[in-house]
Amino acid sequence: MNSPIMTKITRVFIYMLLGAAAIISLLPLYWVFSTSLQLDAYQDEDLDAPISYVEANPPKFVPAGIEEYFKHWRKARAAEKSGDQELANYHRKMMTEVVHNSFAMYMYLFNRTNIWRWFINSAYIAFVVTLGILLIDTMSGYVLAKKQFPGRNLIFWVIVSTMMIPGQVTLVPMFIMIQKLGLFDTHWALILPDLSMVFGVFLMRQFLLSIPSELLEAAKIDGAGEWKTFWTIVIPLAKPALATLGIFTFMSVWNSFLWPIIVLNNADLYTLPVGLKTLQDANLASFKLLMSGASLAAIPMIIIFLAFQRYFIKGLTLGGVKE
Repeated sequence: MNSPIMTKITRVFIYMLLGAAAIISLLPLYWVFSTSLQLDAYQDEDLDAPISYVEANPPKFVPAGIEEYFKHWRKARAAEKSGDQELANYHRKMMTEVVHNSFAMYMYLFNRTNIWRWFINSAYIAFVVTLGILLIDTMSGYVLAKKQFPGRNLIFWVIVSTMMIPGQVTLVPMFIMIQKLGLFDTHWALILPDLSMVFGVFLMRQFLLSIPSELLEAAKIDGAGEWKTFWTIVIPLAKPALATLGIFTFMSVWNSFLWPIIVLNNADLYTLPVGLKTLQDANLASFKLLMSGASLAAIPMIIIFLAFQRYFIKGLTLGGVKE
């Protein structure tokens, strides 16, 4: 029997289950940010020995700097109340040192590495590739969804079948092509191969099938040409799918590591993931440095997702239509 009470209990249970799953899935991301703010080594007053919080086992999920900062803040307040200004100044100095230690690796990244250049390279390549794929795949999906011509379905399934080819299989042929075209060690070697995204063609074609053909025909009757119909009718209606494809593409290009490290030798052309790898080679034990770099690399993806999550969710729930 489906009573209102049972329905509410079921709903609460589902929400609790989803909440627990969300927390578990976000724990690695939280651990990355937390580790980047941990104290590498802090001189404990009682034990008079350095403590490594970054490599603590079990891991310390709350940054130790927060505890140390407020510990010295309380002691500074107590010293001020008791009239011991010298002790209060000492604890305030220790508060400053704790903050400096917590953000030391971020300052190191910006002052001692080329992270700004790597960041700009990644952003430039990701945006160019994302815009290119949105345009090319939307046009391809539009043709395959709304245009009638011989072999349309065969062409679509041939294109989709290439998704079964592992990316590692195409590395050597692509590398040879890039060399022969004279694009080795240039950003074009990263941009051009990524402009052919089969998943985008599949996604846009499936989504555009849900747009009524009568709407496009009405636009043509009103005198709209192919380009005007495409830009004024198709593109606005395809915003959810475009947002979904844009997020997937941006994340894929931003996190790309294997292909950039193969075709790039010039350190000034490195993308962020490749640049962070060089930090790992030079500082094998500096986990805090690596987590600080990973935190900076994750911020743009988080911003992109939060900015377009409404369209992203729509894109996941729409477009699953059969021809």
